[in-house]
Amino acid sequence: QVQLVESGGGLVQAGGSLKLSCVASGNIFEINDMEWYRQAPGKQRERVAGIRSDGNRYYADSVKGRFTISRDDPKKSVYLQMNSLKATDTAVYYCRADARVWTPAGIRDSRPQYLTVWGQGTPVTISE
Repeated sequence: QVQLVESGGGLVQAGGSLKLSCVASGNIFEINDMEWYRQAPGKQRERVAGIRSDGNRYYADSVKGRFTISRDDPKKSVYLQMNSLKATDTAVYYCRADARVWTPAGIRDSRPQYLTVWGQGTPVTISE
């Protein structure tokens, strides 16, 4: 099994900062794109930021200039540094990874399988 575990969420005042972390574990061959999503109450889940295996980054317009995504491949981790937080950033933040993993069939065939994995989410609340 492959798992993603997020941490770092919490309550912070508007204008403050938080850093989210997400660590992958399991029979992972390689991790390609890693992304952060968020879902506010009553709204659809939206992509916040992503980082490819070559280091290229992309951001939602709403967070450009305030959020920074980074990754540490040896640690199988992705991070989201969030600065100048606003009340509208309040949401549950989810980590997502596109990976190649070793399943029983994959081990038998010497071919890792593609898999998209989601974390369980970490809540972020910004108070005015």
